[in-house]
Amino acid sequence: MGLFDKITGEFIDIIEWTDSSPNTLVYRFQRHGNEIKNGAQLTVREGQTAVFIDEGQLADVFPPGMYTLETENLPLLSTLKGWKHGFESPFKAEVYFVSTRQFTDQKWGTKNPVTMRDPEFGPVRVRAFGTYAMRVDDPGKFLTEIVGTDGHFTTEDVTDQVRNILVARFSDAMASSGIAVLDMAANFDELGTTLGERVGADMEGYGLELRTLLVENISLPPAVEEALDKRTSMGVLGDLDKYQKFQTAEAIGDMAKQGGAGGGMMAGGMGAGMGFAMANQMGQSMNQPQGGQSGAPAQGGAAPPPLPQGPKYFAAIGGQQAGPFDAAAMAQQIASGAVTRETLVWSEGMANWTAAGEVDAVVKLFGATPPPLPPS
Repeated sequence: MGLFDKITGEFIDIIEWTDSSPNTLVYRFQRHGNEIKNGAQLTVREGQTAVFIDEGQLADVFPPGMYTLETENLPLLSTLKGWKHGFESPFKAEVYFVSTRQFTDQKWGTKNPVTMRDPEFGPVRVRAFGTYAMRVDDPGKFLTEIVGTDGHFTTEDVTDQVRNILVARFSDAMASSGIAVLDMAANFDELGTTLGERVGADMEGYGLELRTLLVENISLPPAVEEALDKRTSMGVLGDLDKYQKFQTAEAIGDMAKQGGAGGGMMAGGMGAGMGFAMANQMGQSMNQPQGGQSGAPAQGGAAPPPLPQGPKYFAAIGGQQAGPFDAAAMAQQIASGAVTRETLVWSEGMANWTAAGEVDAVVKLFGATPPPLPPS
């Protein structure tokens, strides 16, 4: 300090701070030897608080206003100094101006992905980004807990600590919210409120107040986002069969343009040939029979029901019930001689067991069986 400043300080004792920076939280008022006269004028503007520190101990705190520094205005400092009947000579004390205005647009974000359990995708890693606003709520506590003896303390000096608190509480807030990752965008306000409530108690311990907290973006790993994009694309396409037909028609048009632009007979012939092949394929695709009509079922349609089968018969062979036999199996039994015209048979719909020679459907099978060979 120069001689003129020293002389000025001895005759004019005005303590004030005009804040011209956008990010200063604490400023220590510079005085020659930290000497303050009896009757000095203290000016504390709106959005400021003046804190007096005596030999490292917190003394008096002044809200916005104009003060004449006397014993009546410095009760705590008078006690620390041992002034019982006031003071006349200059005293030494450090004066810190603390900005109590709101600091907005402070950035926060997760440096590394946070693992959480999503109800739809299972374990996923997410990253979050946003902004918040804060202010100093308890200047005395903020000075003792965070600032210490730093003569110029800015928001950058405390935002790292706040960011660490936010990230530490973010995973807890995500887990307790029960919100799926795909629904996060519609619940940013709710998530920000939950996260703000968890962080508020931690910041209160430092003399800070969290005014607002906004979650602006929650992102997934690139591989998961790529899978979601493919899933979305499939949903947009809808009917893949119609999309294939559309693609075929577009390809025919492109080939026709290429053939015309080339001008060469070979290029035109190849383009036309490929175009006719595509047209034929598209025609076959469009003319495929639909489900329920005769012929092959349409691609993706239901399979036709099985062909109807004839009745099946039980036969009394060797005094025991055998079967059931369909027409082919019954013909084999007749050919082997196990079933004759006198063998009793029964099928669903018949009231009683009946001789095979009296059942019309079975009688036809006897006619198809050759008679036994004549004796030699």
